[in-house]
Amino acid sequence: MPLATDSLQAIIREELADLLVIRHDLHAHPELAYQEKRTSGVVQDQLAKAGVELRAGLAGGTGVLGHLPGRDEHAIGLRADMDALPIHEATDIEYRSRHDGVMHACGHDGHTTILIGAARVLARLAESDGLPRPVTFVFQPAEEGGAGAEKMIQDGCLDGGVLGPPINEMFGLHGWPRIGLGKVGSRPGPMLAAADSFDITITGVGSHAAWPQVGHDPVVAGAAVVNALQTIASRNVSTLESVVVSVTRFQAGSAYNIIPDQATMAGTVRTLMPDVQDQVEKRIDEIATGVAKAYGCRATVDYVRGYPSTVNDIEKVEVFRSVAQEAFGAEQVVDIEQPVMGGEDFAYYAQKVPACFFVLGLIPQGAEAVPDLHQPLFDFNDDAIEQGIEMFCRLALR
Repeated sequence: MPLATDSLQAIIREELADLLVIRHDLHAHPELAYQEKRTSGVVQDQLAKAGVELRAGLAGGTGVLGHLPGRDEHAIGLRADMDALPIHEATDIEYRSRHDGVMHACGHDGHTTILIGAARVLARLAESDGLPRPVTFVFQPAEEGGAGAEKMIQDGCLDGGVLGPPINEMFGLHGWPRIGLGKVGSRPGPMLAAADSFDITITGVGSHAAWPQVGHDPVVAGAAVVNALQTIASRNVSTLESVVVSVTRFQAGSAYNIIPDQATMAGTVRTLMPDVQDQVEKRIDEIATGVAKAYGCRATVDYVRGYPSTVNDIEKVEVFRSVAQEAFGAEQVVDIEQPVMGGEDFAYYAQKVPACFFVLGLIPQGAEAVPDLHQPLFDFNDDAIEQGIEMFCRLALR
C-alpha cells in the first residue's frame, strides 16, 4: 500500500536539515566531468551510512550504483548527475564554490542531494515494511558533455550486471528555473533535443590585405557560410519541425594587414527527430563545401553526433502525472507544451528502458524569475529538495 502523504513527508523532513548541509557542501566543492572523486566519495559515504548496498568505480571511476531490494523481480531506476561546469561563480552565498572557474551552475548538487535523500528515506522504510519493488540509485558522472550515462549503461548498470535485478523503468529530474516552486512538469515524446557539434575549416589563399585580388579570402567565404547555414532551418527543414543551427565560434587571421589562408568555425545543432538530424548533417556539409568553392576556397566539415533526443515514454509520463497529482494536487502538475532544445544524456537511459524525465520548479513564490541554468549567479533552490525527494520516493513506492 502507498505510504500516507503525511507519514512520508514527516520522514523526509527528519532528514532534510542534514541533507541541506550536504547540498551546500557539494556546491562548495564542484568537480568537472569524470573528476567527481570527492562528490563520489560523499555519495558512497551517505549510502553506506543508510545501509544501502553500493558499487563504486563505475563509468570511468566516479559513478556509483546503490540498491535496495524489493518484492518485484524488476527494479525501478532513479538517476542523478554529479558533475559541475567550467564557470566562475558570481554569487556571494556562504557556500559558494571554492574552486575558481568551476561551479554547480546546472543544479547537479541539488539532483545528487535529492537522490541521496530518496535513498536514505527509502532505506528507513525498507527496514520496517520492505519495498514493493527493488530500487536502484544511479549516480552518474559527466552529464555535461561527457556522456556519463552511456558509460554507466556500458558498465551494466541497467541490465543487472552490477547490482540488483535488471531495471525496467527509469526516472530522472532536473531543477527548472522557469516554473514555480512546488510545481513539477513533463511531457510525452521528445522532451529535450539531440545535441550535435560541428567544426568547419575553410582553406583559401592568403595575401596582403591591400591586394585581396591575388588570393582567395577564407574570411569572406566563412562569413558567407555562416549566413547560408541559417537557411537550413528556414528553407530546408519543414516549418513544423524544430531545429537550431548555431555557429558559436569563428577564428581567423593574426594581423591587421594580412588576409589569412585559413578560417575555422564551430557550432551546435539541436534537433528532435532522427530524420531531421540526418538532413541537417547532410546540408551543413553541402552548404559549407559549395559556398566555399564559390569563393575559390575549400571547406572540410567534421560533424560529431552528441546526445540523442530525450524521448519520454508515454506510459511512464502518465505514471509520473498520476503520482504527482495525488501527492501535490493537479494544479501543481504542469504540462511542458514544447520540447526543450537543450541536450541531456538521460536520453541514453530512455533508449534502453521506458523512462520519464521531469522538471522540478525552482522559482520562489513572489519572484518573477531566478538566474537560469549555466549562468554564474545560479543556485539550486533548497526549498525544492523536499518535493524532489518525495517525488522519487512515491515513484518507487507506488
